[in-house]
Amino acid sequence: MAAIPSSIALGETDLDRLLSGLDPQLHAQALRFVHVPNGDIPPSQPAPVMLFREDEGLTCLLADAPGDENPDSDDPQWAQITLRVHSSLSAVGLIAAVSAALAREGIACNPVSAFHHDHLFVPWPRRHDALAALARLQAKQTTC
Repeated sequence: MAAIPSSIALGETDLDRLLSGLDPQLHAQALRFVHVPNGDIPPSQPAPVMLFREDEGLTCLLADAPGDENPDSDDPQWAQITLRVHSSLSAVGLIAAVSAALAREGIACNPVSAFHHDHLFVPWPRRHDALAALARLQAKQTTC
């Protein structure tokens, strides 16, 4: 894998600027977390959105087929919300603040930090509630 040139900005670390610039974006596709004990993704599956290897196997985040929404399923669907602010991997407090805002609304959140942005995976039926909570957090920070 090629190294990223040091000339690329490494992202924002100031918590006030991060919160005031959240700019959450909801992705349209429902997702499912899938556990693969032996680590082999069946070829019939779509390309994973995310992979994470644990001692117990591979966790995959896969896109659902359109129209497969089933809120009563034991295999719940998740929505992806990308925080469009360019956060640094060494920023402190962003995920804590965002998770706390969602927790106050009773919304589960599985965050993933990537090189440029943080991504939140929230229950599909609560996706719009999560966006509203994030908008309130961003507005509160902007008015401070």
